[in-house]
Amino acid sequence: MFEKVKKSGTEQLGKTNRIVEGTSIVGDIVSKADFRLDGELIGNFTSQGKIVIGAKGAVKGEIICNNADIEGEFHGKIKVLEILNIKSTAQIHGEVAVGKLSIEPGADFTATCTMLTHNKEVTLKDGKGAE
Repeated sequence: MFEKVKKSGTEQLGKTNRIVEGTSIVGDIVSKADFRLDGELIGNFTSQGKIVIGAKGAVKGEIICNNADIEGEFHGKIKVLEILNIKSTAQIHGEVAVGKLSIEPGADFTATCTMLTHNKEVTLKDGKGAE
C-alpha cells in the first residue's frame, strides 16, 4: 500500500567507511559516504561526504571532498568545499583549497592555501535588484 521513496543523498547518512591502521591501499577511492582512514592511501580520494585522516593515517595524492578532519599526514593536493579542520598532530604538505580553514596550534602546515569563494548571484528583475 505504501511505497518506500528513496531520498537522494540521505541513504548514506550515518554510514562511514573505515580503513584501519596497518592497511595500505594503492589506487583511487570514490565514496558517497563519510570515510575514516587510519591506514595509508597512495592515490586519489573523492567523496561527497567527509574524510577523517586519523593520527596514524597517511595520504599521498589528491583529495576532493565536502569536509575534512586531518590528524595524520597528508602530501599532495586537497580541495575541501566546506570546512577543513587540521588538528595539532597533523602534517600537511602540498596545495590546499578550502571554503573555511581551522588549524590547531602545533600542526605542521607547509602548503600553499587558496580560499574558495562562493559567488552569490542576484537575480535582476527589470534592471532592478531582487525585491
